[in-house]
Amino acid sequence: MLFPDPELAEPDGLLAIGGDLSAERLLLAYQSGIFPWYSDDTPILWYSPHERFVIFPPELIISKSMQKVLTPGRFTVTTNQCFEEVITNCSSIERPGQDGTWITTEMKDAYIGLHQKGYAHSVEVWQEDVLAGGLYGIKTGNVFCGESMFSLVSNASKVALIYLCGMGFDLIDCQVYTPHLASMGARMVSRKEYMKFVNGEL
Repeated sequence: MLFPDPELAEPDGLLAIGGDLSAERLLLAYQSGIFPWYSDDTPILWYSPHERFVIFPPELIISKSMQKVLTPGRFTVTTNQCFEEVITNCSSIERPGQDGTWITTEMKDAYIGLHQKGYAHSVEVWQEDVLAGGLYGIKTGNVFCGESMFSLVSNASKVALIYLCGMGFDLIDCQVYTPHLASMGARMVSRKEYMKFVNGEL
């Protein structure tokens, strides 16, 4: 079940191919700074990027327009109330420039299993008792490894992320760069620095 040394990862972060998505293997992966990312037509691919795109909650940037969105009464936020619905929406929502989804049926089942064991968590954003957006990920130490987010209503996923940043985590792992997250204060850190947070050394 052991993974190769993450320092041996390819320039794009690819570290290993194959294996399974058992709870034990997934937890070992996250504890080692590794995550799966693949599609239905490939074997399981395991990545450990040399740099990690992260948010330090105190550095979160909330724009003036977003502050208006956070007006009390516009949205309600919960945690772990409908994990399966959140991951299903994350897997099915259409994203610009993206053909299909990397959240395969196998992956959905694996993360639902992790949720049932208390390792995977969701944040749900509601508007008038209807699910408007959310996110899910894995907690390892005091780091939240974000896997995916979705919005059915404009800005709902941002509301989920802002709420997540107020939950007391030292670090939110966003894994890969997006302009959307960069505008909210996410930045790159080295794998070495990232692992110090995962291991509770910082």
